[in-house]
Amino acid sequence: MTPVQPTVRLRPMRAEEFPAFLVASRDGYAEGIEQHGGQTHEAAQRKADEDMAAVLPQGLETPGHVIFLVEADGVVVGRLWLAERPSGGRTVLFVYDISIEPEHQGHGYGRAAMRLAEGVAGDRGLARIELNVFGGNQVARGLYRSLGYVETSVQMAKDLAP
Repeated sequence: MTPVQPTVRLRPMRAEEFPAFLVASRDGYAEGIEQHGGQTHEAAQRKADEDMAAVLPQGLETPGHVIFLVEADGVVVGRLWLAERPSGGRTVLFVYDISIEPEHQGHGYGRAAMRLAEGVAGDRGLARIELNVFGGNQVARGLYRSLGYVETSVQMAKDLAP
């Protein structure tokens, strides 16, 4: 007997859900900056705070941005933050944040959410999705590659002994 796959859908975030999202997204971004970006904890926190304030100046009502909760059979398993933005002379759909809760990882929800993001792009008449991913995030990089994403630039660094 084949296991039944849950129905995964995107639900627009409600205003009362936004404060928790903002904290989780900012903290996850700061952690990535610190772990993979080579910045101190304090610098990573500061950058995350500044970037979030600059990118979402009107919070959930920031024009061009849409934040979804990823649901599997009605259970919230993650979040997906998308926005239209200019890139290379055209408008693209940019993935600012995708996160699946640790207890729900490994079940294909991230893959399903990214496929649903393709539908959002199509609904908006956009023919390209772009995103940034930290170089050390091998799980995410593998997922994106398996979905057909290609690296368009790579930033590298090396710490030197004092």
